[in-house]
Amino acid sequence: MEIVFWGARGSIPVCGPEYVRYGGETTCVEVRNDQGGRIILDAGTGIRRLGAVLLKEQALKTDLFFTHTHWDHIMGLPFFQPLYQPGFSINLYGQPRLQGDIHRLVFKDLFRPPHFPVPYSRVMSQINYQEFQGGVEVQGFYLETIALSHPNLGQGFRISSSGRTFVFLTDNELGYCHRGGASFEEYVRFARDADLLVHDSEFTPEEYRQKTGWGHSTCMQAMELAAASRVKRLGLFHHNQDRNDDGVDQMVQDCAGEISGKGLALECFGVFQGQAVRL
Repeated sequence: MEIVFWGARGSIPVCGPEYVRYGGETTCVEVRNDQGGRIILDAGTGIRRLGAVLLKEQALKTDLFFTHTHWDHIMGLPFFQPLYQPGFSINLYGQPRLQGDIHRLVFKDLFRPPHFPVPYSRVMSQINYQEFQGGVEVQGFYLETIALSHPNLGQGFRISSSGRTFVFLTDNELGYCHRGGASFEEYVRFARDADLLVHDSEFTPEEYRQKTGWGHSTCMQAMELAAASRVKRLGLFHHNQDRNDDGVDQMVQDCAGEISGKGLALECFGVFQGQAVRL
């Protein structure tokens, strides 16, 4: 399994010399397996470049999942070039209990003036909407889900293929349980023994004291979940829009120091735009 991160920033895209190493595009993750399967998680601004790659590869279809529908996770979709290609098909998966009507929220409401000038009727690809509950098998992947602890609900993913497991929990607050969210212990069970856990790490512990209830975790909370779950690798994700490269580096160093002090067999890194991780 290979995971490609087309965007790792949270809340809003950013640019400038202080964001070069980790990038400024918002959430979009591509997951590939050895059977040629490919799925996409979220459509932040990072999906624009992924769309160009799909056209270059002459791909004819993809499977698209969303964690939730806050702006930074959907704002790139109107610029996803395959949408406007006849003959391209998108299988869109949603869980109404955790997300509402994902088809309406992401497509029909987004492609409407005054938010965007191109109407939904100009989308030329075929959109196949499928609802599921709990788990679903797609292109050699098995996806399980869990409710996120985040305002307006959402879902996290545990993705397995060929004996490898990737857990993706962005926009998830471990220090405060939002309506419909899960407990810390439930997230521990969900992530248990994963090869890679990528988790929301929006805040430092100092920042979190002023921002409890905002729907995001600290780097240390993510590290504690990774340790309790016995995962092999932890990727810090959803970098704050005001956190520069040196700030993300410091987060990684702080977590690495805690990991070393506790004698844990855990690798920690900051996810960066364009990164490809092979499991």
